[in-house]
Amino acid sequence: MNVLVINCGSSSIKYSLFRMADGRGGERIASGLIEKIGEPTSRIRHETAGRKDVRDVEAPDHRAAFALMVRELAEGPRAAVAGLGEIDAVGHRVVHAAERFAASVCIDREVLEALEACVPLAPLHNPPNLVGVRAAMDLMPDVPHVGVFDTAFHQTLEPHAFLYAIPYELYEKHRIRRYGFHGTSHRYVAEVAAEMLGRAANEVNLITAHLGNGCSVTAVRGGKSADTSMGLTPLEGLVMGTRSGDIDPAIVFHLARTLGMDVDRIDAMLNRESGLAGLSGVSNDMREILEAARGGNRRAALAVEIFCYRLKKYIGAYTAALGRVDALVFTGGIGENAPDIRARTCEGLEGLGYRLDAERNEAKAKGPRDLAAPGSQNRIFVIPTDEEAMIARDTARLAAGA
Repeated sequence: MNVLVINCGSSSIKYSLFRMADGRGGERIASGLIEKIGEPTSRIRHETAGRKDVRDVEAPDHRAAFALMVRELAEGPRAAVAGLGEIDAVGHRVVHAAERFAASVCIDREVLEALEACVPLAPLHNPPNLVGVRAAMDLMPDVPHVGVFDTAFHQTLEPHAFLYAIPYELYEKHRIRRYGFHGTSHRYVAEVAAEMLGRAANEVNLITAHLGNGCSVTAVRGGKSADTSMGLTPLEGLVMGTRSGDIDPAIVFHLARTLGMDVDRIDAMLNRESGLAGLSGVSNDMREILEAARGGNRRAALAVEIFCYRLKKYIGAYTAALGRVDALVFTGGIGENAPDIRARTCEGLEGLGYRLDAERNEAKAKGPRDLAAPGSQNRIFVIPTDEEAMIARDTARLAAGA
């Protein structure tokens, strides 16, 4: 079965084509990214059979971009399949499904209507996701389309973990609550961690830290999400590339009253001008910030310290909430590739059972690995995430039963 996985953003389309051997495994046979959609000059990056191609293209809208993607996959010298008819199913990443879906589902008219109703909860993410779904369904109307939701993994949270201490009617009438995100990534690494521990997924307790430009940490009890740092939106929780993470909510009122900032300006500041970028004044890229900190930039050093301190507090809190932790998992671009961040985060957590092996942590290795020191009560894993592979698995499974 050939499964096409699509992640459609406001000005980009990321795609991967998998040849699935069974319900759990498959081979990525092509992948690509079309970016700057709607600008005078767009760009496509396409890879197949080990060959990479990058070039400027014209993609005035998402439908034109989808047509480009199809041509790359099914036509010409870099084609991965003989034609569009060889694609058996399409999996779509959708950010927000609110309480409507606790698992991946085949997309039909009812599902599309439900996702439209979620737009007010994710106005930046769901509209482009839905544009991608509709464009793909128009191009490939005769194959199953599957929605895989960032929020679904966290639908196992109990009310004491997902409710905010605000008037209960706001939850009853408007469904204002913690939803959590990055669920596909947290689910993927939790399953791999269980395999590394040699135990069934429902037997393990984990703390999974997805650290990239967006960051979140999840407490996994018995293979299910029990708590997570992101909330109603992806703004809550850890310090991120440009997002503030946790702040005193009264800061919003203070900015409005004393500086005259309106809601849209405050929203833009907290989501796009804060986090590592706002603290450091250097960049939202942790690699550049670490380099600046090593060069003596005090604000960059402070940004790194705040980032690790906030993560350390969440790990401590989730250790207490779970009672028993089998492994701490680092994933995402920062989690997988920044040994200094892992070391700073784990420093001082020895009393909670986390002992990092310095030599293992610094080793330039790839793939899933255990960085815990001998005698560490809890394992400390690095597991590269693969959300596309998880989406492909769900899509193949649901398409087979469609």
